[in-house]
This record gives sequence, C-alpha cells and structure tokens, in this order.
Amino acid sequence: MAYDEVLEARVRSALPDGLTVQGKRMFGGMGFMLNGNMACGIIQDTLIVRVGPESYEQALAERHVKEFDMTGRPMQGWVQVEQAGIAGDEALHRWVMKGFDFAGSLPPKL
Repeated sequence: MAYDEVLEARVRSALPDGLTVQGKRMFGGMGFMLNGNMACGIIQDTLIVRVGPESYEQALAERHVKEFDMTGRPMQGWVQVEQAGIAGDEALHRWVMKGFDFAGSLPPKL
C-alpha cells in the first residue's frame, strides 16, 4: 500500500525547526518521530497525528478528523486528518505541531 509522497514533502516542510526528527517507513506509510516517540505520519493520503488522551475528544470534534483505526480498534490519542483538513499549509502545520507538541512531552525512547 503506497502513501502520498507529495503529502510527505509537505509534512517535511512543516516540521519544527531546531528538532532532530526521524522519518521512518512503517505500516506501508511514513512516520515522523521525536526522541523515539511517534508524533505524526502518513497512511495512504491522510495524516495521522498523535494528540494524546487529553486532546483526543477535542481533536475528533474538528472537521475532517476521524478516529485512527488500523486494526478494528481505534487507537486512543491518535486521529486521522483527511485531505480536506490539511489542504492549506497553515492547517497542515497546525496538525503537525499538535503531534510534535505531544511527542515532545513524552520521555525519550532511546
């Protein structure tokens, strides 16, 4: 299953400056990690974002956002943002930063 490489380029351009971010191919997509913690990624043509349990319901209430479910069980603290929700660079940057803000709050995995 291929993922959207144009979206990958857009995400890479939205990554926060000054942080060491690792990109890693996984599950047929691309994941972006901070200190070993996944922040966001791309599955097919959608952005997945790790918002954490405290921001989960609020994120789900936004337009073009749904539960992230790869296995038949939604992953709590993760959302999937459809193309319409990240069409503009500002919207994409906002979602990417939500993921990196949460990942940055976690202890490093080394």
